[in-house]
Amino acid sequence: MLKRSIILLLLLPPFVLSAQKAKPKNDSNYDERMLHFGFSMGLNTMDFNIKLSDEAIANEWTVEAVNLKPGINIQIVTDFRPSTYLDIRFLPGVSFGQRNINFYDKDGVMIDDGQKLESSFLEFPLLLKYKGMRLNNSRPYIIGGLNFRYDLAGKKDYDEQEEIYLRLNRADLYYEAGAGIDIYLPYFKLTIEAKMSNGLRDILVHEPAPGFPQYANAIESMRSQIWILSFHFE
Repeated sequence: MLKRSIILLLLLPPFVLSAQKAKPKNDSNYDERMLHFGFSMGLNTMDFNIKLSDEAIANEWTVEAVNLKPGINIQIVTDFRPSTYLDIRFLPGVSFGQRNINFYDKDGVMIDDGQKLESSFLEFPLLLKYKGMRLNNSRPYIIGGLNFRYDLAGKKDYDEQEEIYLRLNRADLYYEAGAGIDIYLPYFKLTIEAKMSNGLRDILVHEPAPGFPQYANAIESMRSQIWILSFHFE
């Protein structure tokens, strides 16, 4: 549901702006400053791009990320404006989420209860924001850049009582792209932004759990993917 909402939001700004009629502008000096600050809150959906190993293919196993659950993002906004239509944005913060992975045998029967992998990220995105022309109290934009994330919940030792047989590396670098719309209000600017974030490295720890090697051995690579819907207040 969150992923569909983000895709819909990416398509909305041109239609919203074209339907607007001229009305008084909310003028404020925060958008003209070379440097300004704010904060951000949002929702995310965390997913995996999984590539099966030769062993899993030979045994006709299927591995899927399922039951995607929304998580939360909290960030501080630092915005540097070197030109009229370009901003450089640094948004350090935290995000939390969970990904569930199910394993199925050749008959499509789920093996055990699946794997629940939680993540608690420290994140440090550095992004370029290219803005369109302002129309009344709205301005569309596109955004992209890199985000370094460090998973505080990653790479723990295996715990037999938890029955979790996969581990994740903590550090990963993501590339991000998205779009949004700035809405100018009398006393602040509200920004609604939808963004996709893709990890660049295989984050699976290829060290099988003692007694349960089939889980890690079924996966050749596992890359992180995150969909984010953010609300910035500046």
